Amino acid sequence: MLGPVLLAAARSDSIRRVVSAAPVTKPVVTRFIAGESVGETMPVVQEMADRGLEVTLDVLGEDITDPAEALRARDAYLRLVDALKPLGLGAGAEMSVKLSSFGQALSGGHDLALANVRTVVEAAAEIGTTVTLDMEDHTTVDSTLAIHTELRETFPQTGAVVQSYLFRTEDDCRILAAAGSRVRLVKGAYKEPATVAYQDKAEVDKAYVRCLKILMAGEGYPMIGSHDPRIIAIGQELARRAGRKLDDYEFQMLYGIRAEEHDRLAAEGHRMRVYIAYGTDWYGYFMRRLAERPANLAFFLRSLATRG
Repeated sequence: MLGPVLLAAARSDSIRRVVSAAPVTKPVVTRFIAGESVGETMPVVQEMADRGLEVTLDVLGEDITDPAEALRARDAYLRLVDALKPLGLGAGAEMSVKLSSFGQALSGGHDLALANVRTVVEAAAEIGTTVTLDMEDHTTVDSTLAIHTELRETFPQTGAVVQSYLFRTEDDCRILAAAGSRVRLVKGAYKEPATVAYQDKAEVDKAYVRCLKILMAGEGYPMIGSHDPRIIAIGQELARRAGRKLDDYEFQMLYGIRAEEHDRLAAEGHRMRVYIAYGTDWYGYFMRRLAERPANLAFFLRSLATRG
């Protein structure tokens, strides 16, 4: 039952200060965070490409408090585009954005986030890549999907993320599984109330499979965001039943988790994309990674004990 506690801690400024200041924390964080700057991260991107892996890049930051911070987040992604350009990886290195970092939660935030992310999507298109809109807590879903719809009018390759633990997601999948769409399906990593989301892991897993069936049967491009061996096997079988070729869907996993599985799937001919996060504002992302899998928390606690 530690998961909900960790998810609550992800939004706690007091716990953030304690964890961030602890000298034992940073060496552990580097397992999940590729670097603090774009310069530190590009060698990791190139290494992944050399191993036959694709990537999606997330400049860490969320819950910003003023429009100036939103502009700084936008500009960080524009610097990322500039750094990716000489690598020539095209869609092999796309970007993931959280609209909260672009001002979505501010007054007039929907329009502000749309304007900021549109600039990034335009820049990404110029180097032959694209952007996927990460999904955050349930209060942002309508705004995020509306922005996704508007962006796709000009940039149809723009991706969206949906979370199986939300009751609404099966209906969202039916709408999104249209020709040309790109949809990443994940289980969900925010603390949500029982009025909108499944609380039991088994129910979340069942909902994931139902959603994946919808996406695989649709005309879009499913992106299977999971480290769960059972989900991976089910995804392969559903793709086979739907008559999909290996390049008609992809797997996505987080940097630092099950790296051997990344290589195994790529060696079998699957498209395998690694979600790489970087930046100095790593706390919320890191805490959600601990909450998602007991193995992550055990790794962190062992590191605290040995380094202490």
